[in-house]
Formats: sequence, C-alpha cells, structure tokens
Amino acid sequence: MAGFSPAIHDFSDGQDQVMDIRHKAGHDVRRNRVSSPPPPFTRKGFDVAFKRAMPMSFGIFIYGMAFGIMAVQAKFSVLQATLMSTFMFSGSAQLAATGVLTAGWTSLLAVASTVFLTILVMNARYFLFSATLYPLMAGTPPLKAYGSLFFLGDGAWLMTMKAHEDGIKDAAYLLGASIGPYLAWVFGTLAGAFASNLATDPRRLGLDFFLVAFAAAIFGGMFRGRGDIPTVLIAVPVALICERYLGFGGALVVAGIAGGFAAFLKAGKAKQGDAAV
Repeated sequence: MAGFSPAIHDFSDGQDQVMDIRHKAGHDVRRNRVSSPPPPFTRKGFDVAFKRAMPMSFGIFIYGMAFGIMAVQAKFSVLQATLMSTFMFSGSAQLAATGVLTAGWTSLLAVASTVFLTILVMNARYFLFSATLYPLMAGTPPLKAYGSLFFLGDGAWLMTMKAHEDGIKDAAYLLGASIGPYLAWVFGTLAGAFASNLATDPRRLGLDFFLVAFAAAIFGGMFRGRGDIPTVLIAVPVALICERYLGFGGALVVAGIAGGFAAFLKAGKAKQGDAAV
C-alpha cells in the first residue's frame, strides 16, 4: 500500500487545487454580481414610456370617469371615490369592492372581510408583477424603485416587460409608463364623480364595458399559447355562473381564485415534468 501513497497524495493535491479554483470562481461570481452596475434611471427613458402610454392614458381617463359615476351613484362621496382611486388604483378591484359595498349586507364584519378578500384576490397579481420586475429594477435606489411601483398598473407592467424584451434597460421606463395612466385614472374618477348628477347610468352608455375591454387587451398581450386555454376555460364559466348568484363583485373573486388555482396546478405539473426529464 505504501507504493500507492504518492499517487494518493498527488490526487489529494489535485482535489485541493480544483476546490481552490471553484472557491475563487464562486468568489468572483459573487463579487461580479454585487458590483454589477444598476440599470440607468434617466429622463429619456421616462419620456419615451410616457409618450407611448398616452393612448392608453386616454382610455383609462374614460374608464375612470365611468368608475366615478358608478361610485357616486353607489352612495360614495366625491372625496371618497377620488381617494379610493388615488390609493388603490385598480379598476377591477375598485369595481368589485363597490359591488360588495352596495350589495345590501347588514353585517359590518361580513362587509369588511368580503371587501378585504375581494381586493386581496383581485390585486394578488401584483405579487407576480413585482417579482418579474425585480431583475429589471435590481440596484435601483429604493425611493425610485418603490416610488415607481406605487404607480404600477397592468398596462404599465405589460409595456415595461415588452420594452425590456426589445432591449430597453432604463429603469425609469416603468415610472414613465405608469404615471400617465395613474393621473388619468384619478382625474377621470374626479371628473366622473362631479358629473354623476348630470349623467345617466353608465351601464346604459356602455361605459362599464371598459373593464371588459381593458382586461381583453391585457389578456391579448399576456396570452402565450394553448397552455393558457385550460385556465380560461375554468375561470370564464365560473364567472358566468357566480354572477347570477353572487353579483359582479363576488363573481370576480370566485373566478379569480378558480383561475389562479388552475394556473397553479398547471405550473406544478409542468415543474414535475421538467424534474422527471
């Protein structure tokens, strides 16, 4: 056995060298990751996105007017409707919550818990939005990053992801794409609330269809192919059935849960398939 000791010793030295190389490589990777510069945050990136979002902002202003009219006709004050749009900025969640608040329930606890659940479910997608935006915003100063995320909307998220795929790496693009629709929504709500006494029921004018049209536009941009069809085939019938018994707000909540659960199961199966391969 003694004759093999030099070979063993040489092999041990080789192992040590390999481990040392791996350690240095890992250290270099971590060092490069930490020292990588943050994405730029420029006025040019903001201006480009703001201009591109202008057509969408006009549509959202009309949508905001429809919400303002409906909110005041649902016994909201002008101030309450405007503050709701200022701090929530989610048409689907606001309409659903308004539907719950005007459903005629007498239990304050039931109303509060249902409104909370409604808003939570309808806005749960923002957890995913934020996660997908993290690689684009990594290294951006917190005030700029979280300040931009406060104004985030569906359309702005879609615009930003598309711009990033096209090679635009400016972190200010998100803020530019968000601020126009946000202001349009708030001032649209204010205008609609003031005009509510002069306007007829917005449903008669078809203004409530803006939610459907906007959601359809977002769906068209996010649809990735046949793999998304099962989720749609589950969520749509659930919404149609629940609307008859639970009203608009309740249908949105249940359909959102059903669609999200279907997507979760689909993602789990896909992950298991990848692991098996």
